[in-house]
Amino acid sequence: MRRKHARTLAQVYAQPTSGTVRWSDIEALFVSLGATVKERAGSRVAIVWNGQVHIFHRPHPSPETDKGAVASVRRVLNDNGVKP
Repeated sequence: MRRKHARTLAQVYAQPTSGTVRWSDIEALFVSLGATVKERAGSRVAIVWNGQVHIFHRPHPSPETDKGAVASVRRVLNDNGVKP
């Protein structure tokens, strides 16, 4: 894992939950962990990782992910044993 991905992971696990994590950084983190990112209808994105499909909504027009989505990303990472 590169330093940038480790920094993103720390942002995702930060308390209180941050609302300023860039979605592109989260996608890059998932890809570095071996996940595949697939475009879905509208602004939806499927993260296929460890045989599971996780659907997220890509934020727009702002590139920052809201706190609820960051909490969901944290839950997915935690469920798959990824911790900072």
